Amino acid sequence: MTLGMSLETFTSIHVLISLAGIASGVIVAFGLLTGRKLDGWTAIFLTTTVLTDITGFMFPFHHLMPSHIVGTISLIVLAVAVSARYRFHFAGKWRGVYVISALASFYFNVFVAVVQAFAKVPSLKALAPDGNGPVFSAVQLSTLLVFIALTVLAVRKFRPQAVLAARSSSAT
Repeated sequence: MTLGMSLETFTSIHVLISLAGIASGVIVAFGLLTGRKLDGWTAIFLTTTVLTDITGFMFPFHHLMPSHIVGTISLIVLAVAVSARYRFHFAGKWRGVYVISALASFYFNVFVAVVQAFAKVPSLKALAPDGNGPVFSAVQLSTLLVFIALTVLAVRKFRPQAVLAARSSSAT
């Protein structure tokens, strides 16, 4: 039992929160690429991603596992993203810090989803029965390369003040 519910129920809630974090992460990433802050979606993304990490620590365990290390790193990166966004409001270097930390936390969520998919989806498990191997490595490497490219593009394109200025000058 976790938080007074069965492990199955708790796992379902954790998975739903994780999927909400990934789905909202897609929308936030699109916003970064188009120079939009998307305040509501950003709040959903950051909240669900933090909750994903926190609930991940609530599963029963007997020793430190790689998921705990990823979760810890993700929470640290999320703290940076939240500070860059809500405390420093993208000022100066904090714009780039926000983009990198937000997309890094999104990557960690997707990284774990890929690991879980290979562990739980029978057709993927058949391709990598022990949770590693060439197919698993190729998928994880491809995911990493997509996120690196996405982050580089987003750092270049996310300039919310410039977009706001351009919109207000074209409205006059």
